[in-house]
Amino acid sequence: MNTLEQSIAEIKVYGFTVLEGVLEAAQATALREALIRCAQEHGTEHKHRGPARHVANLPTLDPLFLNLIDHPKVMPLLEHFLGKTLILGSLNARIVRPGDTEQGFHSDIPAEMLNMDLPVMMNTVWMLDDFSARNGGTRVVPGTHRSGLAAPPEGLEVKYFHQATGPAGSVLVFNGQCWHAGGANTGTADRHALFGHYRKRMLVFQFDPHDRFPPEWVERLSPRQREILRMHKGLGAPHAAEVHF
Repeated sequence: MNTLEQSIAEIKVYGFTVLEGVLEAAQATALREALIRCAQEHGTEHKHRGPARHVANLPTLDPLFLNLIDHPKVMPLLEHFLGKTLILGSLNARIVRPGDTEQGFHSDIPAEMLNMDLPVMMNTVWMLDDFSARNGGTRVVPGTHRSGLAAPPEGLEVKYFHQATGPAGSVLVFNGQCWHAGGANTGTADRHALFGHYRKRMLVFQFDPHDRFPPEWVERLSPRQREILRMHKGLGAPHAAEVHF
């Protein structure tokens, strides 16, 4: 098997894979520094399923994040499962600080949208620091993308999970139906990660990139990036997004 075939097989069986060496060390550092700046200006306290510093809609905040939208080492994997008409539902970030506790296990897809054959959503977690058990690397429960359950049943203790680890520049890619959760940061430094959330074409954005997107940045976008952001005809009117409901 080549690398792409191996990754596809792992997602089909386990629900996730880790791609190492997607970003060079200098790229990961530059993105982490950009994220820290954005967090200082636009970050919010996020307590949904676990505490962390949260930064939303990164494509509107710094053009450095735009190159991740259709990264050539990740996009073919996403297109295999979601098709070439996929959209970027959102590109957000979580900064998990020392003392921030673990999240509860969950999937990102409501029960009525679960699909055992093909996912309707895929997630990418871009590691901007080395991920380890100590700093709370994302935990994924293998095989739960085929469980038919959007979350663990009440009272179930989730004993068996994989904690994704890898050097900065790695990307965790997983079926959005997998139960997953951020771990507790018991280390001494912040853990920075970007979360790219991709969806099939008929679904709405989570955070609409048209909202407050600087018009002068449109020319920086590649044709493929414009398609994924639904900007191939310009900014136009904002599209429907979860935050508008």
